[in-house]
Amino acid sequence: MAPSRVIILGVAVVAAIGAGYVAKNMAARTPEVIVETREAEPAVKLAEVLVLSGDVPMGSVVGAQLAWQGWPEDNLNDAFITRTKEPGALEELQGAIARVPMYAGEPLRRSKLIGEGQSFMSSILPAGKRAVATQIAADTSAGGFILPNDYVDVIMTRRAQNQTGGEGFVTETILQNIRVLAIDQTIQEDEEGKKVRVGDTATLELTPQQAEIITVAQQMADRLTLALRSVADAQDRPDFEADYLVGNGRRGTVRLIKSGEVSEVGARK
Repeated sequence: MAPSRVIILGVAVVAAIGAGYVAKNMAARTPEVIVETREAEPAVKLAEVLVLSGDVPMGSVVGAQLAWQGWPEDNLNDAFITRTKEPGALEELQGAIARVPMYAGEPLRRSKLIGEGQSFMSSILPAGKRAVATQIAADTSAGGFILPNDYVDVIMTRRAQNQTGGEGFVTETILQNIRVLAIDQTIQEDEEGKKVRVGDTATLELTPQQAEIITVAQQMADRLTLALRSVADAQDRPDFEADYLVGNGRRGTVRLIKSGEVSEVGARK
């Protein structure tokens, strides 16, 4: 055999041995396993809280819109009703009435419910206020656009003698910025698309003296009209009311109303 062929054959054998050695080492190498280590997150402790599963309009019975739901203990409010403290609350409050509108997912609070044995209107009436009903019609109530929780002025129109001896009409605003509690038996806005409501009676939130003023005005007036005010005026303080109708708080006098005219005489002892 020629020497050159022997050299080539030797080189080929050495290369084959080297390739086999490399392949063997690669196959035997164990792949590295990368393990990610994370700090264990603490479990969030939950407490079962009584929540609303659906919307409840003001004045409606809570009924079946109640359910227990997990709530983070760190975010518990003292006013929440928990299953640990009141396990029978779900059944106990089925017949409760909402003092204000409540919404799905909201934790229930007893302060938003009417107490047992209390009427709804007296429960939503602020301390020191009176609820007085006033007759209205579409043409005396902004065309039916006055809704519960709107604010209005009360305007009185009555007949009066003019300087020439003839009869005319006198119109004056007797109460300002008065909150409407209800229209007929409705104490909140209707659903979308049904907000316009023409009622026969508006229930107004008044102070004791305002209640006296409107009672006298109802006897004197040919018509009482409610004028709707802007929501931006809700916090304005009234700068006038017809307190002369009730004698400005003076005692020992009687207010007489005859033919639409008011006179004051001393009260008999």
